[in-house]
Amino acid sequence: MANIGLFFGTQTGTTQTEAEIIQKEFGGEDIVNLNDISQAEPNDFNDYTYIIIGCPTWNIGELQSDWQNFYDELDNIDFSGKKVAYFGAGDQVGYPDSFQDAIGILSEKISAQGGETVGYWSTDGYEFSESKAVRNGKFVGLALDEDNQSDLTNERIKAWVAQLKQEFGL
Repeated sequence: MANIGLFFGTQTGTTQTEAEIIQKEFGGEDIVNLNDISQAEPNDFNDYTYIIIGCPTWNIGELQSDWQNFYDELDNIDFSGKKVAYFGAGDQVGYPDSFQDAIGILSEKISAQGGETVGYWSTDGYEFSESKAVRNGKFVGLALDEDNQSDLTNERIKAWVAQLKQEFGL
């Protein structure tokens, strides 16, 4: 059984594709189990000590709709003892005042439920003015921008997964 649960929401398929790349980089479905949040139940999170959350930022700093629908359910999940990493798709040029806000919103809620955030990512190489996802000068997770920096996605995922393997102790 997979020991990492990756929960994602997707509107256009971009975040699902990124989730599949992350799964492959970890070593496949024997290591990472993909869960579409639109099909998930709160107790699905109980199966994992290591969790990856994937959510794109929509409109002006909003959660993707499936995550928005699931948001209140997060109050019913005990994340104590779980290490949680985040990744998100965003557009730093079109929405520089809310770049990656969705992963910031989710990390705040999940941290309040006891989850330990891992996988912080440098803001170097990005051009934006504000983000709810920045803590102590770093993103709370991997920031991806398919609109403006798609050529960096695979390289960023590879580096981030290597970092997570260490932080998860794998």
